[in-house]
Amino acid sequence: MSAGKASGFKQSASIYFVLLISVAAALGGFLFGFDTAVINGAVVALGAHFNVGPVLVGMSVSLALIGSAFGALLSGPVSDRYGRIKPMLISALLFTASGVGSGLPVSVWDFIFWRFMGGVGIGLSSAITPAYIAEISPASLRGRFGSLQQLAIVAGIFVAMLSNYTLVEFAGGSADNELWLGVEAWRWMFWAEVPPALIYGFAALMIPESPRYLIGTGREKEAGHILGRVLGESVVEKIEEIKFTLKAEGQASFAAIKGKAGLKPVVWVGLGLSVLQQFVGINVIFYYGSMLWRSVGFSEENSLWITVITGVVNIVTTLVAIALIDRVGRKPLLLAGSLGMIVTLGILAYLFGNAPLDSSGHPVLHGASATTALYSANLYVFCFGFSWGPVVWVLLGEMFNNRIRASALALGTGAQWVANFIVSASFPSLVQWAGLGVTYSIYAFFAVLSFFFVLFCLRETSGRELEDME
Repeated sequence: MSAGKASGFKQSASIYFVLLISVAAALGGFLFGFDTAVINGAVVALGAHFNVGPVLVGMSVSLALIGSAFGALLSGPVSDRYGRIKPMLISALLFTASGVGSGLPVSVWDFIFWRFMGGVGIGLSSAITPAYIAEISPASLRGRFGSLQQLAIVAGIFVAMLSNYTLVEFAGGSADNELWLGVEAWRWMFWAEVPPALIYGFAALMIPESPRYLIGTGREKEAGHILGRVLGESVVEKIEEIKFTLKAEGQASFAAIKGKAGLKPVVWVGLGLSVLQQFVGINVIFYYGSMLWRSVGFSEENSLWITVITGVVNIVTTLVAIALIDRVGRKPLLLAGSLGMIVTLGILAYLFGNAPLDSSGHPVLHGASATTALYSANLYVFCFGFSWGPVVWVLLGEMFNNRIRASALALGTGAQWVANFIVSASFPSLVQWAGLGVTYSIYAFFAVLSFFFVLFCLRETSGRELEDME
């Protein structure tokens, strides 16, 4: 398209327009959070229902994450070929099917199959959403809009925890008890995912395609109208700039992310961020929170209530990140979060490691120790929530250039889900073998590693245009 034809692309900037479509895209993050956290309230009931031990309990939680890794890796070629919207629609269908099927399993392996399917949906949406929001947002506000992904995730986690708690309350205090229609409460926990999955599908049908994808496929007129609403100025130069970078960077493919050390340096940094985000153990709190607190002496009802409080803390701290990320920058937030996690994980490791054991060999916390553990766990979530939670998603969406973004983000997100799987699958067995004290010491070690990784390896991306990325 010539400059003369493009010159009409001048409109008023609409922050509300970008906000609305970013929120619609981030609904995938809500389902991501809901789907990954809903297992928290059902995991004990599932183990009892299918009469399985800690290994299969861990697999029933964590094999969904292998599906997530698969979906994330699939997102690169799918989004490069079909755009950002169609994968969102596929994700919505997978979330819906998984929500229905997970409440109707006839065996633990049947349950794992439906959870795997939901995991594929999580992987697709978790990789597509940050790329889409980064590509639709102005550089000066990209961090805040990108953080909506994490806000949606933690909102989904909170709603899942609140839903679990409410359903158990209605069922008389146990997820094993029957609720409506003579069906156990833990089944309703999964069926509660279906309505938001359908809403996500409808929302994806109503938002525009990524302008950078449209330009890459020759649909410049459509891209110009969208960019005009985003930037509020003549977008001729922006269109030409995007076209130039797309041409200079070559064809999109996984081969484009290769470098002298196997991968381009920026891709290695993305992989490091993704893996460390999980190796600090955050999802142990969200997947096994109720099991964790029950194991140290709290009742099932109180354990679920603690997870609800943790969900509230997570939401509040993500709002803090949204307020600060474009002002303070990405790197300072990550460094501050790492320091906070080092301290709080160290306290938890000490408390769990030195607590007296009950007849089953589980540590039991009482009085000041129990209170300190609760405060430390929520401060740990606070430190993660304003830093490594939202900031890593923002960085993965913006740190790669236009041509490698989809493939590099797919690889980074896939690595994140594999790391999530390793942590989640190993937790029950690791606790049984080494105890909670040693387990949390391992997470504290990775928190230390995360600090030095950011300090020496990460470049600040705040305020830079996507076309200026490596």
